[in-house]
Amino acid sequence: MMSESKDKTLQKQEGSGNIVVLYTMVAQGCIECGRCRKACRFLQANGMPRGFAEEALAGRPDLRGVFACSLCGLCTSVCPQDIDPAAMFAEMRREAVRRGQGRFRRHRGLISYERWGGSPLLSWYGLPTGCDTVFFPGCSLAGTRPRRILQLYEHLERTIPALGVVLDCCTKPSHSLGRTRHSADVFGELVRALQADGVRNVLVACPSCYTMWRDYGGKITVRTLYEDLAGRDIGGPAQYPATVTVHDPCSVRNETHIHEAVRKLIAARGLQVEEMPHHGTTTVCCGEGGAAGCLAPQFADNWGRIREQEAAGRRIITYCAGCVHLLGRRTTVSHVLDLFFDPDKTLADQVRVARPPLTWLHRFLLKGKLRRRLKPAIIGRRGADGRVRMK
Repeated sequence: MMSESKDKTLQKQEGSGNIVVLYTMVAQGCIECGRCRKACRFLQANGMPRGFAEEALAGRPDLRGVFACSLCGLCTSVCPQDIDPAAMFAEMRREAVRRGQGRFRRHRGLISYERWGGSPLLSWYGLPTGCDTVFFPGCSLAGTRPRRILQLYEHLERTIPALGVVLDCCTKPSHSLGRTRHSADVFGELVRALQADGVRNVLVACPSCYTMWRDYGGKITVRTLYEDLAGRDIGGPAQYPATVTVHDPCSVRNETHIHEAVRKLIAARGLQVEEMPHHGTTTVCCGEGGAAGCLAPQFADNWGRIREQEAAGRRIITYCAGCVHLLGRRTTVSHVLDLFFDPDKTLADQVRVARPPLTWLHRFLLKGKLRRRLKPAIIGRRGADGRVRMK
C-alpha cells in the first residue's frame, strides 16, 4: 500500500488529474497574439496553444506531438493573458504515459542515464554526526567536473562543518518525460531517507535539481550553492576586466534571486555583464529542455541558434553543466563555478571538462574520495530495488 506521504507527492507531480481544466483555461484564455510563437520553432510548426487545447477538448489531443516541446516555459512567461501553456503541455505528456502512448526508443539513453545515476554503483550518501544540511551536486557536474565538487565541499564546510554529501539522481529526466509515478517513487525514497536522518536543508548546483527539491522535497529546504557563495566573502581581486553575457537556464527562469547571485559571482571577478535580449524570466532554452532534441532536433537547434546570435561573440557564462555542453557546440561557454575557482584557465579556455565514458569513471571515483574526506557517521546508497538504505 502506498504511504500517505508518497501519495501526496504523487498527486502533486501528476496534478489534479483533471487535464480538461487546463485545456479549457488555455482554449478560453488564449487570444492567439503570437507572442509565444515568435521565438518558438515548435509552436511555429504546430500552431498556437489554443489549437492544442481545442483539439484536445474535441477528443483529438496530440499526446505524442508534445514530446517535441522543450517545456521551457517561455510561452507562459510572455503570455499577456496569464495562462500557462507549458503546464498544459507537461500534463499532456503525463496523460500520454498514462495511456501508454509516451514511450519512444530515442528516450532510452536518457532513461538509462538517470537509472545509472541512482544505481548502487554511483549513488552514495554521507552524513557526518549532527548533519542537517547536505550538498547535492547532481549528475552532470559530478561527472564532468569532479574536482569542482571536492573544491565546493571544502569551501562550504568552512561555515557548515557538519555538511553531508549525497550523490544520486533527482529523476528530473523521468519527470520531464511524463513518467511522474516513477519519479515520485524514486525521488520520494531519497527525500524520506534524508528526512528520517535529520536532514533539513539541501544545497544544489544543478538548476533542474533545484526545481525537483523545491517542488517535491517535502520539509527539506533547498537553496542553490550560488546563493550561498554569493553571500560569503568571495575573496580574490577583481582583476579580469572583460565583458561577458549570461545564459539563465530555463528551469529557473522565475527564480530572480538565483539570477542575481550568479551575476554577483561574475562581478566579483571583475567581469562586466551585458545581457542578451532573452535573459532572466524571458530566457530561452539551450536546446536540452524536455528532451525535445531526442525527437525533434530541428526544434532544439532553433534555441541554440537564437543563443548564438544573441551572444554575438561574447563569452556566455551559465550555471548548468548541460547548458554548457549544448551551447558549447556553437559558441564560447563557461560554467560559473569554473570562473569562481579557476578564472585564469576559464577565460583562456583551458579548463578540462570530462566527457563520456570518463564521466562514469569520475563519478565512481568521486564516491571514494568523498568517503575518505568526510568519514561520515551515516552512510547510505540505493539498492538494486531502488530503496535507500542508511547505516
